Amino acid sequence: MKNPLDSIKGTVVAGIILIFVFIGILDFGETGLMADATNIHNGFMRFFHVIAGVAWIGLLYYFNFVQVPALKYAAADGSAGGITKHVAPLALLWFRWAALATWLAGASLLGPNFSDAFLLQNGFEAIGIGSWLGTVMLFNVWGLIWPNQQKILGMKKATDEEKVKARRVALLASRTNTMLSIPMLLLMTNGLSHRALLGL
Repeated sequence: MKNPLDSIKGTVVAGIILIFVFIGILDFGETGLMADATNIHNGFMRFFHVIAGVAWIGLLYYFNFVQVPALKYAAADGSAGGITKHVAPLALLWFRWAALATWLAGASLLGPNFSDAFLLQNGFEAIGIGSWLGTVMLFNVWGLIWPNQQKILGMKKATDEEKVKARRVALLASRTNTMLSIPMLLLMTNGLSHRALLGL
C-alpha cells in the first residue's frame, strides 16, 4: 500500500479524511459544528478562512524572512536562478490566491455583519479594523506585489530601470503587509470589540 505522505495530494487527502474522522467521533453538542446548516457553514468557512490565512501569511513571512535575504546570498554566488525561475513564481501563485481566498472566506463569515465590521460599529470595531487591514493587504498583493514581481521575474517585459523600480515597490508593499499583519492577526483573533482585547 502506498504511503499517502509520499505526495502532497495524498497528504492533503489524508488530512481531510482525519477531519471527518474527528467530526464522527467528537461530540460537538447542540450548538456545535454540526448542529444546523448555519453552524456547518460557519464552521467550514472559519476553517477555510484560517487555512487560507495560514497559507497567505505563511508565504508572506517566507518571502520577507527567508527568500529576500536568501536571494542576496544566492545572487552573490550566482545561484539565484533556481529560486527566481522555479520557486518564486509558484510561491507567488499560492500567495495571491490564498490572499483572495482568505478575504472571501472572512467576508462570508461576517455575513450580515459585513457592513457593521467595515463601518466599525455595533461591537465590530476590532474585527472591522482587522478586516480593513486585511483588505489593504489584499490590494497590495494584487495591485502592487504581483504586477511588479511579474516584471522582476521576467514574466512581463521591463527595462532594467523598470525592474529596479519594481523591486522597490514590491519590497515596500510586502514589508507593509508584514507590518500590517501583526496587528491584523491580533485584532482578528481577539473578539469583536476593543473591550475584548483589554479583557473587560
